[in-house]
Amino acid sequence: METESQANNGNGHIQAKKSIKRFLIALNCVLLGLGDTGGPLTSRLYFHHGGHRNWLSSFLETAGFPILLLPLCINYLYRRHRSHSAPIFFITPCLFLACIGLGLLTGVDDYLYAYGLSFLPVSTSAILLSTHLSFTAFFAFLIVKQRFTVFTINSIALLTTGAVILGLHGSSDRPKGVTDKQYYMGFFLMVATAALYGLVLPLIELTYRKSSREVTYTLVMEMQFVMAASATVFCVVGMAINKDFQAIPKEAKNFGLGEALYYTVLTWNAIFWQLFFLGTVGVIFCVNTLLAAIIVAVFIPVIEILGVIFLHERFSSEKGVALVLALWGLASYLYGEHKQVKKKRSSIDQP
Repeated sequence: METESQANNGNGHIQAKKSIKRFLIALNCVLLGLGDTGGPLTSRLYFHHGGHRNWLSSFLETAGFPILLLPLCINYLYRRHRSHSAPIFFITPCLFLACIGLGLLTGVDDYLYAYGLSFLPVSTSAILLSTHLSFTAFFAFLIVKQRFTVFTINSIALLTTGAVILGLHGSSDRPKGVTDKQYYMGFFLMVATAALYGLVLPLIELTYRKSSREVTYTLVMEMQFVMAASATVFCVVGMAINKDFQAIPKEAKNFGLGEALYYTVLTWNAIFWQLFFLGTVGVIFCVNTLLAAIIVAVFIPVIEILGVIFLHERFSSEKGVALVLALWGLASYLYGEHKQVKKKRSSIDQP
């Protein structure tokens, strides 16, 4: 009887752990989806209604990092409950310094994105940002020795073709008041954003590999906190040099939606971007990078539709072709990654 009771308790514990994991996966998927759509839309909404402070917009992309303190504190209290000798931090000094460097690169990437988005429709920027998979594959080959596959090469070709189509037909979807020169500047800045993001991702993977600590969800959140804080400090320095702090009250008064909604847009922009980063970290840890990439790919058409509805952006035929090519390229890349993961698992399972 006692053995049967212990077995039932064990099964109940396993089921509870599975339920918690399923809940965490669902929660992080929702956070990623909200951030992936809300972040770009509120950023573009700021520029669409008269905002023009690029450093301020880039600052908002990581300024919500204190939100991470909530899950970190809950996690710490849970660990303290289980063991009074639980450490406060898992991040090591070497990892801390590495994360500062990655954070500074992220800050540069934030600025490139904000500057490019000031001249581009959010729908166009979403398609151009999808090219980061091509850059990720290239830099992963150089940094972590990840091999190219037929699917990777096909993906790069399709994503590049889509970007070229958008570049050749830039005049068809230029926002009001943006010149041809500014549009193409935004175009190349967005491609540069994708390239730098494609560099940062393999560098993060390399940091994980070189870590002397076991990579846990807590450690990943601590690293994300340091990177976001470093990126925010970088952007604050840029804001101070550009005198954005003095310009904010004046810009708020002239904002197209009114002064109150100006600060509302800025606040939600910071929240959405942090939900994106938090959701990405959670999905990667609970499942894998592949699922995070799939969710981002799925929401590209959603961003396109929301851009048309809320920002009255024009959805041209060229943009439609570029979107199809981008989704085709993403599907090819993700299928190739899926086959690679499956191949690794089968080789591990074989005796």
